[in-house]
Amino acid sequence: MNWKDRWTTIVQKIEIVDSPAVESTLLATLADSAAPQVLGFVNAHAMNRCAADAAFFEALSSADVLLRDGSGMAIMYRQAHRESGLNMNGTDFIPKILAAFRGRGVAFWGTQDPYLSQAIINGERQFGIRVVSREDGFKDFAHYLRLARQSAPELIVLGMGMPKQEQLARELKGKVHGAPLIVCGGAVLDFLGGKVDRAPPLMRNAGLEWMYRLAREPRRLFHRYVVGNPAFLVKVLAWTRARSHG
Repeated sequence: MNWKDRWTTIVQKIEIVDSPAVESTLLATLADSAAPQVLGFVNAHAMNRCAADAAFFEALSSADVLLRDGSGMAIMYRQAHRESGLNMNGTDFIPKILAAFRGRGVAFWGTQDPYLSQAIINGERQFGIRVVSREDGFKDFAHYLRLARQSAPELIVLGMGMPKQEQLARELKGKVHGAPLIVCGGAVLDFLGGKVDRAPPLMRNAGLEWMYRLAREPRRLFHRYVVGNPAFLVKVLAWTRARSHG
């Protein structure tokens, strides 16, 4: 499968959330599932990785629910003459999931101390969850599978970044007991633990949070944004052209 077909597969699988009511229904469905589910978020960086890495594409596309994340994806949808719906970025949506799991057992796997410990304190205080399993994001898959079986969390938040979290989520879904919701959370534990600040509301509302993050972490995020964003837009043009001629 070439990268354009991979992109088409991902776009067809993304669930468009076009109103707060639809978002509320989705939250209730995720919180009450009777089977293991994987939730992933698709932004420009994920699409670039899908184009370059077939194994990552397989992991991402195996998720049960994919949501559109970021202004880059909104541009892509406009170019394809599709409705893009609400911006369902994980940094905003995952706290709503945590609130929906109030009183239930949650695993936080990702980042490292002191930020992991602070994320647990803040998560339990703000959302009323019980963190029953904690681990940094640098262990092998077998270690996390053992943790899942020992602690039986109802929600697993993976804050390991791409591609590890998507690949681990795929492994966990097929092997873990019970019916947990497994969320590919990116930097959400860093945000919750105070390692990374959110952009001011005006920048977030304008779809420019990526610029704020780049300014705060230029070394780490240079390739992702300064190189990756233009590369993504070039691919968007090629993908939409291929679709119009297909």
